[in-house]
Amino acid sequence: MVGAIRPLSCVLQVGRRHELANRDLALMAGTVRRGGQIAWAGLKLGVAVLRLRRRAPERLPAYVSATLVGLGTTFVKLGQGLSLRWDLLPAPYREALSRLHSDVPAFPADQARHMVEQAFGASVEELFASFDDHPLAAASVAQIHPARMHDGRDVVVKVTRPGIHAQVQADLRLLRRTLRVAQWIWPPLKRHRPLELVDELGAFLRDEMDLRHEAQNMRRMAKVLDALPGITQPHVVEPYATRDVLVQDRSHGTRLEAAYGTAAAPALARALLGAYVHQIFGAGVFHADPHPGNLFFFDDGRLCLHDFGSIGVLVPASRLALGGMVEAIAADDAEGVLDAAIAMGFFPPQVDRRSHVREIHLILAEMASRPLAQWSIAEAIWRVARIGQGAGFRLPAHLLSLIRTLFLVENTLRALDPDLDLLGTLSAQAAAIADIAEASRPSGNRPLAMRLARTARQLPQIATDLLRQAQLSDGRPAFSVHHHGLSSTQEAIARTGNRLALALVTLGLYVSGALLSLHSDGPQVFGHMPFLAMVAFAAAGLLSLRLVMAIARSGHL
Repeated sequence: MVGAIRPLSCVLQVGRRHELANRDLALMAGTVRRGGQIAWAGLKLGVAVLRLRRRAPERLPAYVSATLVGLGTTFVKLGQGLSLRWDLLPAPYREALSRLHSDVPAFPADQARHMVEQAFGASVEELFASFDDHPLAAASVAQIHPARMHDGRDVVVKVTRPGIHAQVQADLRLLRRTLRVAQWIWPPLKRHRPLELVDELGAFLRDEMDLRHEAQNMRRMAKVLDALPGITQPHVVEPYATRDVLVQDRSHGTRLEAAYGTAAAPALARALLGAYVHQIFGAGVFHADPHPGNLFFFDDGRLCLHDFGSIGVLVPASRLALGGMVEAIAADDAEGVLDAAIAMGFFPPQVDRRSHVREIHLILAEMASRPLAQWSIAEAIWRVARIGQGAGFRLPAHLLSLIRTLFLVENTLRALDPDLDLLGTLSAQAAAIADIAEASRPSGNRPLAMRLARTARQLPQIATDLLRQAQLSDGRPAFSVHHHGLSSTQEAIARTGNRLALALVTLGLYVSGALLSLHSDGPQVFGHMPFLAMVAFAAAGLLSLRLVMAIARSGHL
C-alpha cells in the first residue's frame, strides 16, 4: 500500500511542477506581449510628436490622451494624475488628459453579462428584472449598466474591465524592470525613489480594482454623508458585492458639469464646499476622487457623490493642523503656516525656521497678488510642503491624497462660481466646524490677540503631550533629555581616550621589550637579541606609527 502511495505522490508533484512551469511561461509570454504593445505605442507616439510638433501642435494633446486610453487602465490612471499637475504640463495637455476621467471606450455587453453571471452564480435574467446592455458610463477601471431588481428598485451594475487584473500586474512588472535598468544606467534617478512610486500606484490600483473595497468605502462614507441634508450617495445593494461586480442604488441626478454657467451654480458651489469642509474637518473621512464625472446634482439642489474606489482619512491631529494652516494662510501668518506644516508632517520639528518662514512669506506674498477668485489653498499647501525638498520630495500617501482632492474640488468650485472667494469662505466654514479660524478673513498681519488665542488653545494639548512623555522612576516623574550640538565634543573625548590608551599600551610594550632583552633566556635573533623582546619592540613600533598617523590626520599635537 505504501509503495503504491509513493509513486502517486511523485506523479502529483511532477504535475504540480508542470502546472507551475506552464503558469510561469504564460506569465512571461503575457509580459513580453504587453511590453511589445507598450513599446509599439511609444514608438508611434514619438513619430507623431516629430510629425505634428511643427505642422499641427494643437493636435498633440489629443493624440497623447488617445495613446494612454489605448494602453489601458494603468496608463489612463497615470494620465489622470498628470492632468492635475499644473506645475508639469501646459494647459492644453492638462485639459486633454482631464477628459480621461470619463471619455473611455466601453467594452462589449456580452462580456459584462458573463462577468455578472460568473460573480453571482446565476443568469442575468434570474438576478434582475431588466438589464440594459448599453452602459451609462465607462471609465478606466469599470463601466456601469442600468438595471432593475425584481422588487422594482432601479440599480446600476458596476463591472470591472475584462482582464484588467492581469494587465495591471504586467504593466507594474514592466515598469519596475524598466526603472531598475534606468537606475543602473543613470544612478541619480534613485534619489527620486521611482520604485516606491510604482509600488504606491500598484497598491492604489489594486484597491480600486477590487469592488469589495469600494463597497466597504461606501458603507463607511454613508455614515458621514447621510447626516448632511444637502448631499447624498448611492448605497450598496446587499449582498451583491464581489471583486469584479458591484450592485448599487441608481441615482437619477444630472452631472454637475451641466450646471456650469447657470443660475443654480453658485448655490451648488457653496453646497459642495460645505460638504467637503464637513468631510475633511468634521469627520476626517472624505471622498478622494471628486472629478466632474463623479459629481451629480438633483433638481432640489442636493449633491450626489459617486465612485468610492478611493477615500481619504485624516486623524484628529492632522485635521486640527490643516485647519490651523488654512487660518494662518488667510491671516498671512508665515509662522503659523510653518507650525501647522510641522504638525502635519511636511517638515521635521528641527528645521531652519528663519529660512522656512522667509520662503513661506514669499509664497504668501505671491499668492496675495492674485485676485481672491484665483486663490488656491491646494497650491499654497503644495508649495509650502515642497520648501527645501528638491526634486526627490515625497509626501506621505494620505497627505498627497488630501492635496489631490483639494485640487479637484477647487477646479470644480471655480467652474461653478468663478467669483467665489475660496480663501475667505473656507476660512469661515472651517472656523464654524472645527473652531480653528475666525468668522471672517483677516487682512494684514495677524494681531497679537489672535496669536495668543491660538497658543492658548494649544496649551492643553502641549501639556498632555509632556505628561505622556513622563515615565515613573522610583515613584517620581522622569523626563527624557535630548541634547543637540554635542556630538563633536563626544567624538573628540572618545578619540582622546583611545589615543591615551594606545599610548599606554605602546609604552608598556617598550618597557617589556627592554626587560626581556636584559633577562630573557629564550631563543635569540640578530646575534644576542631575545626573540620575545624583538616581538615586543615590533608591536610597539607598529602602535607608535599608528598613533603618529592619527595625530597627523587630526592636525592637533
